Amino acid sequence: MAYGCCGCCSALRPRYKRLVDNIFPASPQDGLVKSNMEKLTFYSLSSPEKLDRIGEYLFQKASRDIYRRRHGFVIIAMEAMDQLLLACHSQTLNLFVESFLKMVQKLLESTDPQLQILATQSFVRFANIEEDTPSYHRRYDFFVSKFSAMCHSNHADKAARDRIRLAGIQGLQGVIRKTVSDDLVENIWEAQHMDKIVPSLLYNMQIAEKYETLSCMETDTRDGAEEEPARLAEACLRELVGRASFGHIRSVLRPVLTHFDRHELWVPNDFAVHTFKIIMFSIQAQYSYSVVEALMQHLDAGCGAPGAAGGGGGGGGGAGRTRVRAARASVLSNIVAIAAADSVGPSVLEIINNLLTNLRASVARDSEKESDEKLYQDALINALGEFADHLPDFQKIDIMMFIVSKVPSSQRGGKGTKADAMLQSILLKSLLKVGATYKSAELSKAFPAPFLEALLRLSAAPEPPTRALLQRILHTLLDRRTNAPHLAKPTVDYAELGLTVEKCSRPDLIFISKHGYAIFSSLYEGLQLESNTVENVEAIYTTLALLCVELASEETVCDILQLILAIQQSALRNPVLSVAQQVRLHAVALALCALPPHVLLLPVLADYVSKIIEARREEAPHLLPPLLEDYGELSPSKMPSKLPFLMIDQMALCESVRASGVEAARLVAPLPYSAPAHAPGLEHRHSWLESGAAAGRDSLADIAAAPPDLDSAGSSPGVTRHAPQSESVSLEALRRAASGPSEAERRDAERRKASLNNAFRTAPFDYLLHLTQPKYEIQEKLQEIFSSLSQEPLLAGGSPAARRFDETRRRDARDEMLIAAQNIHSLPCYISH
Repeated sequence: MAYGCCGCCSALRPRYKRLVDNIFPASPQDGLVKSNMEKLTFYSLSSPEKLDRIGEYLFQKASRDIYRRRHGFVIIAMEAMDQLLLACHSQTLNLFVESFLKMVQKLLESTDPQLQILATQSFVRFANIEEDTPSYHRRYDFFVSKFSAMCHSNHADKAARDRIRLAGIQGLQGVIRKTVSDDLVENIWEAQHMDKIVPSLLYNMQIAEKYETLSCMETDTRDGAEEEPARLAEACLRELVGRASFGHIRSVLRPVLTHFDRHELWVPNDFAVHTFKIIMFSIQAQYSYSVVEALMQHLDAGCGAPGAAGGGGGGGGGAGRTRVRAARASVLSNIVAIAAADSVGPSVLEIINNLLTNLRASVARDSEKESDEKLYQDALINALGEFADHLPDFQKIDIMMFIVSKVPSSQRGGKGTKADAMLQSILLKSLLKVGATYKSAELSKAFPAPFLEALLRLSAAPEPPTRALLQRILHTLLDRRTNAPHLAKPTVDYAELGLTVEKCSRPDLIFISKHGYAIFSSLYEGLQLESNTVENVEAIYTTLALLCVELASEETVCDILQLILAIQQSALRNPVLSVAQQVRLHAVALALCALPPHVLLLPVLADYVSKIIEARREEAPHLLPPLLEDYGELSPSKMPSKLPFLMIDQMALCESVRASGVEAARLVAPLPYSAPAHAPGLEHRHSWLESGAAAGRDSLADIAAAPPDLDSAGSSPGVTRHAPQSESVSLEALRRAASGPSEAERRDAERRKASLNNAFRTAPFDYLLHLTQPKYEIQEKLQEIFSSLSQEPLLAGGSPAARRFDETRRRDARDEMLIAAQNIHSLPCYISH
């Protein structure tokens, strides 16, 4: 009777309930009744308005079965839900989805891992369905929380633990896919969600045994790669970052940085580098600058989260904080190059400015443990170099000019603060790091005028290490053919070095003609500092040697030889230099003098230099390279000032260069780099101004003006000295006074005039001012001339020859008066032009 009543009641139930009841077998082991499931599906498609009721009824049955622990029937109900969800795409599907999600939530709330995994798989299938109409009221906060908790599963069985974690990651991936593409659903980028999703992914990524970062959006093709929680979490993080828009990048980066702070994952920083590389490879290229900016802003942000044990990364002490900063900066140096290719315009200088700002802050801290602070500074400098390495050359020049503008300048002899000196050194290291990435083509592009001026100004820094660092920067920018390593130490045996020499280009010649005097003067003055170490002298030698090799030309050889003579002269005359410094300068001067005949075809000069080298090897080997820290107690006979016959002679150099077919007019001129008091016999006595004023004048005054020791070749080995022929010179002068200048003399006068004009047109103002200082007072000169006019004639007054000679003397005296007056009046005109 009861059975019949039950059957009668069953017939009165709604059809959708009967169809749902029929899909369940008598025993759960038999599985879903497929024929009845097909009937239920057909009914759902025919009557979509019943879908919400069908879903609600299935949820009720599954809830009772979960309570009764009849998990077999729960699995059948979930399978039926999945099939209906995939089959139906109607306008009323939203109502069914609500029942479906309640079913998934019910299964996730159970403690059975099997049901949790089953619910997750159903949710992932649902997440892959594109719905026709959006839902405005659907929320996923429970699913985010539950899936995140599953990612942190600590199940005792490792296999079960991995399955649960994989399910949690898959669930988070499903939530991301379901929400990020639809702006009308819940905003997954809110902090309450990102603070759960991102740490859950990072927690599973950090358990990997080793970190292999794949670029772009590559995927691991190994079998079973996605069965590993670490690999799946990495793929999910890539997808999350790749879907983030510009406004949402910070929402992802903030929990990443917080996770590393709270769990002290910066030191060691292998995992941090791996994570940020994944972010940089996955993010949209135009947004990569945001990652660099966020990490730079976090460099000094309280090393460790508030409340974290020990303050984060190193026990909470100052050294620990510095190590954390250094690790963050190292991460930055590893990722900044990825952003460089897509950084343009202001973002480039903004990154550089932020790095320099952090460097200045590091110097200002003046950490107690300098080694740890130095690690931080080195990491920032490496980041700067890595960033610049991936920029085009024109931007590298802009960066170098920007860096040098931030370097605090200090005048020679000035006493700056310790912080300024440290900052100067650190910024120059940064400049060197950027310069090492620059490939010089033309010197005018590598050294724009403001940049060159700033570098030369810094060459007067009071600290020897800073000056040596500046010379290394010049080496980097000058060396275009990898000759710098061969020229690191002074030598006279260049044939063994294998230098690469090419003819100097026209643009480089124009550059050195405009800036050569400033460059050579700066290097010359750098050699005069009494605080110089061997490293400083060797560094300046390398710079000069590179200039000689890179500017190998007959038009520049005389300028280089002039500087060499000035260096030698300063070694003899500079009173502030110690004996060891004087000896080093003599060795450097000879080493540099041996280089021009190696890079150019100057055989006579090569022979002359080789004779000096051989003579020094026999009598004064201490005047040859290599440079030593200490030369001991040199005997008075071995002092450089006592060995004039071993010195480089100016006139001998001039003759050697002229014999090789090179115009040596500039080499005869006074040395422009030396002090007013020169060593006798090492220079020409007349200045350019006096030579120009005397051009075209022929009289007995020429005889008096001739230097008695003009031919100083006798002080140099291998050069024969000629005896003076005063009588023949006097007769020749008388003949010139009677007949006037010859054609050759006129040409020589024109050449001297052109040389004078060129000097006043190109030489610096300070040099012109020194050059044009009068050698006498105008009143004294006039008095000397008038007194000479009142003297008795040399010959008897009655003879015609005596009268002609006296008239000649008077005419010459008047000429000298006019020339002296012209010199006084014309000097301002030359300077003004």
